[in-house]
Amino acid sequence: MIIKEITNYIEKLAPLNYAEDFDNVGLLVGNYSTNVTGVLVTLDTLEETVDEAIAKKCNLIVSFHPIIFGGLKKLNGNNYVERVVLKAIKNNIAIYATHTALDNSKNGVSAKMCEVLGLQNTRILIPKKGIIKKLTTYVPIKNEDALKTALFDAGAGNIGNYDNCSFTVLGDGTFKGNESSNPIIGEKGKIHTEKEAKISVVYESKNEKAILKALQENHPYEEVAYEIVTTENVHQNIGMGMIGELPLEMDEKEFLFYLKKTMKTDCVRHSNFINKKIKKVAVLGGSGSFAISNAKKAGADAYVSADFKYHEFFTAENCILLADIGHYESEQFTKNLLVDYLTKKFSNFAVILSEKSTNPIYYI
Repeated sequence: MIIKEITNYIEKLAPLNYAEDFDNVGLLVGNYSTNVTGVLVTLDTLEETVDEAIAKKCNLIVSFHPIIFGGLKKLNGNNYVERVVLKAIKNNIAIYATHTALDNSKNGVSAKMCEVLGLQNTRILIPKKGIIKKLTTYVPIKNEDALKTALFDAGAGNIGNYDNCSFTVLGDGTFKGNESSNPIIGEKGKIHTEKEAKISVVYESKNEKAILKALQENHPYEEVAYEIVTTENVHQNIGMGMIGELPLEMDEKEFLFYLKKTMKTDCVRHSNFINKKIKKVAVLGGSGSFAISNAKKAGADAYVSADFKYHEFFTAENCILLADIGHYESEQFTKNLLVDYLTKKFSNFAVILSEKSTNPIYYI
């Protein structure tokens, strides 16, 4: 089993194109062709994490946060990032990070928070834009059905709860091949008119490579004409945060104590009580202050995330309970999610949950 087989499976859960533009995800250290001896799953990759991987004979670390986030100009060991990378390279240990690719997954970080909190009827809080693309191509009418079938099989034409979706317009296509051409239909040097079908299909950007391969392999023309545009449509099953409902409503103080116990945190910072029962709860792992307005717009009674600044608590404006449970605490169960996911697929080597807490924040 090589690293590429492991990462391919992870990317079914969290495709790398789901990640935000600012992020650095994927294989950060190592080679995809390396044979895997064991996988250590962690939230952060620190020096002690690499030591743990060495001790447990794991040569692949699957981390949520990327150890390399900005550019590395030197590797002198002058800070913890450089020391981690140097130690990993020295000991032939690869490091892979999922970060916002897993944040934007329907079954990712926020979904795990919902599961731990027991939320029901969940949905994405901020559906992601820029994921849905549209392919338009032109094909002789007699080849229309075969080409559409190939595109559907490659992942095109899926819209929400529907598949095999397309739109077709019939018309006349014209072309003239030069002396170097080898036309399947018509003759080189002569203008040819062909009854063609204009086919349009939408698809998730993660499937683009397979769809273009299917297009080229199943289109009869020597030169295939096609157009690709990125739509502004949101994808309801991909995006940041989730919102769901508690089985039974709670008063605000009861909910905060439940939150503290369930999410295993030593501290919950919260906005002012507004004498409101808590039923609908929005969550987002990590730094989530940017989504306060989304939680309010979605009608959440409470919003659970981390890293709220002083003035951001004022934005509750007596209509929502804001609860900051801590960055690490909001994402801590992500390790369990990844271990469970990998263990179901791979049994010929160890998939180990890191025993080390990488939380850099302590409370007194």
